[in-house]
This record gives sequence, structure tokens and C-alpha cells, in this order.
Amino acid sequence: QVELVEFGGGLVEAGGSMRLSCVASGTIFSIPLMGWYRQTPGNQRDWVATMTKDGLINYADSVKGRFIIFRDNAKNTVYLQMDDLKSDDTAAYICHAIVQTSSNIPWGNYWGKGTQVAVSS
Repeated sequence: QVELVEFGGGLVEAGGSMRLSCVASGTIFSIPLMGWYRQTPGNQRDWVATMTKDGLINYADSVKGRFIIFRDNAKNTVYLQMDDLKSDDTAAYICHAIVQTSSNIPWGNYWGKGTQVAVSS
């Protein structure tokens, strides 16, 4: 059993900053990939950023130069530092992880429940 729980979120002014965190717990052997998605009502879930266990990082174009993703592998935690927030960043931010629960078994996809980020203007 694997659970992802997000922390952070809330209301922030445009141009401000906010840091999100996501903690994975349960039966974990390895987490090859952790990342963040976001979703607004009536729209699809959009990818924001991902980071591999070995440190490879990718960002969506919409957040490049403003957001930073980083991990603390010892704590099974991924963070999203969001700077220069814009109204278009308003969304539910959802944590995602590919987790291997034991050696030599297939990886599984796990999702958090999301945390709301509202950027006011």
C-alpha cells in the first residue's frame, strides 16, 4: 500500500511564492519518478514537472523559469517551489509517483488527492 499526501497550498497574491510538498508512505522499495500535475474544473489534468530519482528534471513550458522541483529521497518527499505566481497557475496541484513496492515487480502509478492553490489578482 502506497499513499501520497500533499501539503501546502492556499491563497497567494500574483507575483508571490508558495512551496508544496508531497510525502510518499507505505510499502516502498524505490520511487523512480515523482512529479506534479494540476487540474482546474472541467479541464484535463496537465503535467507540470517531474524529477527522477537520479536527478533528471523536466518542466512544462508554462512554468519554466518560475517553478523548481526537488526531492528528498531519504524522506520520500518531492517539493514544488513556485515563484512569480500568475492567475493561470490557479489549480488543484496533484502529486504523482511511480513506485516500486518490491524488487523485481512492475512499477505502479500513485496519485495524491491534490491541494488547492489560488492566485489572486
